[in-house]
Parts: sequence; structure tokens; C-alpha cells
Amino acid sequence: MRPSGHGHLFVISGPSGAGKSTVIRSLLSREPELVLSVSDTTRPARPGERRGIEYNFVSREDFFGKRDRGEYLESAEVYGHLYGTPRIPVEHHLANGRDVLLEIDIQGAAMVKRAMPEAVLVFIEPPSLDELSARLRGRGTEDPDSLSRRMRASYDELKAKGTYDHIVVNDDLGRATGDLVRILEPRNPSE
Repeated sequence: MRPSGHGHLFVISGPSGAGKSTVIRSLLSREPELVLSVSDTTRPARPGERRGIEYNFVSREDFFGKRDRGEYLESAEVYGHLYGTPRIPVEHHLANGRDVLLEIDIQGAAMVKRAMPEAVLVFIEPPSLDELSARLRGRGTEDPDSLSRRMRASYDELKAKGTYDHIVVNDDLGRATGDLVRILEPRNPSE
């Protein structure tokens, strides 16, 4: 949110169904100068997803080549698909004073924090596990086995929230967005 100098890196994570993407869209509508990093993935696009907007859809071969060349800030396998954050665009925006948001999973957030200790980690959580289950079922994209797997993973991910700098409960979109806006304000007013 600073026009010059070095930008800040904000990492947003949380379990599937917590509403991360919805909260981020709301945040970007209020703070359009933020840059949302677009991750690479080997999973197929879901209906309505566009290349270069939600994700860069790449082959496994391309992904492994980029990873082996050190082109990812972080990478992980999630539910059988590979995800990675391209390093160069993130570093470019930060060097040009832009604040960057990464929407990545728990293991990726830990990798980013090790590589860039100044990154601010924000965990988005649902108001309850029941609400999380209802949101996942409401998507209509999960078969019963997949839903069960995601719920088990979500429970494990919720246990990791204590390693984050901030926790935002997504029980009300306006409140959750406002909480994120406050977190993204400059940490040191003299900056």
C-alpha cells in the first residue's frame, strides 16, 4: 500500500471452504492496488476459471522443470495436484513497492515464511466445522469420498492456525474483509 520502496508480502491460507477466495475478492475490490499472485497448478480448470486469472494451468512436466530450476517461491502437492508460486513476479512487485497477496496452503505458507521471514501470515477460518462442511457440500464439486478427505484435511489445517501471525474468522464477509484491511495497514507508520 506504499507507492515506493519495498512492498510487503501477505500470505493467506485456510481450509477448503473457509471462503478465502471470496474474502480476497472483497479485499481487492476495496484495495485495488494490491497484487494477487497467480499460482501455477497441474489440476484441470474448474468451470469458470480462466488461465492467468485464477491459476496458470501447466503440465506436470512444465511444473517439474520450473521447480527444478528454482522458479517457485514455494510448491506443494495438494489432493494429487501440484501448486507453485512463481518467484519472479512476486519479487518484481515487492521490489517496486507493491504489496503482494499469496493465497496458498498451509505447507506453502510455512515454506514462504522460511524463505521470507518478513512475510505476514493470515489464516482464514470458517465459523465452525459444521459451516465448513455445509460450504463444501454447497459447492457441488465433491463426491462423498473427496468431501470426507477434505474435511479431515481441514481439521488438520485448523490445528496449524497457531503458527500464523493473524487469524480472521469468516463468519461475515464485511467483517472479515475489514479485518484483513486492518492487518494490511502499514505495520510501522514511519514507512
